[in-house]
Amino acid sequence: MDRIVIRGGNRLTGRLPISGAKNAALTLMPCALLTEEPVTLRNLPRLADVDSFGHLLNQLGASTEIEGARPTDFGRVMTIRAGRLTSTEAPYDIVRKMRASILVLGPLVGRAGEAKVSLPGGCAIGNRPIDLHLRALEAMGADIELAAGYVRASAPGGRLPGGRVTFSIVSVGATENAVMAAVTARGGTIIENAAREPEIVDLCNLLLAMGASISGVGTGTLEIEGRDRLHGATYRVMPDRIEAGSYACAAAITGGSVDLVGIKADDMRATIAGLADAGVTVIEKGDVLTIAADGPLRPLTLSTAPFPGFATDMQAQIMAMLCRAAGSSVLTETIFENRYMHVPELARMGADIQVRGRTALVRGVDRLVGAPVMATDLRASMSLIIAGLVAEGETQVSRVYHLDRGYERLEEKLQAVGADIERVGDG
Repeated sequence: MDRIVIRGGNRLTGRLPISGAKNAALTLMPCALLTEEPVTLRNLPRLADVDSFGHLLNQLGASTEIEGARPTDFGRVMTIRAGRLTSTEAPYDIVRKMRASILVLGPLVGRAGEAKVSLPGGCAIGNRPIDLHLRALEAMGADIELAAGYVRASAPGGRLPGGRVTFSIVSVGATENAVMAAVTARGGTIIENAAREPEIVDLCNLLLAMGASISGVGTGTLEIEGRDRLHGATYRVMPDRIEAGSYACAAAITGGSVDLVGIKADDMRATIAGLADAGVTVIEKGDVLTIAADGPLRPLTLSTAPFPGFATDMQAQIMAMLCRAAGSSVLTETIFENRYMHVPELARMGADIQVRGRTALVRGVDRLVGAPVMATDLRASMSLIIAGLVAEGETQVSRVYHLDRGYERLEEKLQAVGADIERVGDG
């Protein structure tokens, strides 16, 4: 099994390209199930999760064609053709690897009138039930059955009637499934307390390009009028705000100066504000975000929250950065109850962190020391990389398959801005 080896102490300087967003890509790909015509996605990141989702679409009868991108290129262009669905079942052996697989539920019911989807897997960061997804589909007229580890959903008469969906709490995934199911319903659907994340906006924009009728995009209330059919489209995946924020933390902890190229600053305002409050210089110029840190980092008090709040997917990375701040920071995780599994690994490197319930007290230290550490989930993996970049000596990060799920060619990007980092195999 591969490991990432980092010899810390180098300042990161230079230009670093930001890839297409993982969380958006995995939401846009299932939209192709809603039409018989081809859907082409540009700027699709080269990630294990994207490959896994492609395999799932193949299982359902869709073809996936990657246009002639060179192995050294960042991003890909994929055309998905679902002219005829050969199956409406998403099996356990594929779904268990990736929670986002549940996002075929809405489009399958929307187009085929039925779906059988295994209960999902993914990162072990806490309880993430799919009851909100199922209640949303029920509110739109679907019949739901849970049996033998699978969700069975069907639309009476082969097509959902539509309805009013009111989420008790904000849920990104449930909003995405509800939107994809609603766009081909017989009637209208109103979704209240909808998630407002940029990835939801990206989803709606693709569906609009495919002929859907959606109003209220970017707000907490979406009004959707179902269409008899959607057509194909070509669409560019939004830039990855979490990848950009992760590399911003890496530049800051090393006292470096990095230009993040290809970003959309409005999608990451909370991250930018947190960096600025920590004493990092942040300069916006078009699609380039310059991150520079030439003095001590300041401590922060932050709580994660749904967009436009501070993203839970950035909590581990900013915690790693704050391990070197001059003072004590307080981080509160409000989204997932088990998202501090990286704390013991950071402690192996000399971090001083105390966790009480959902709150972590991070006391800044003068130095971190390289150590063998183990990744526990995708964003936790990145926090260990960030700490390793400034740690004295050598850090070895194992179980890096987590990183491959969400960071495109991480070692190459960091090497290009001065990091001493490489991937090595156990052999």
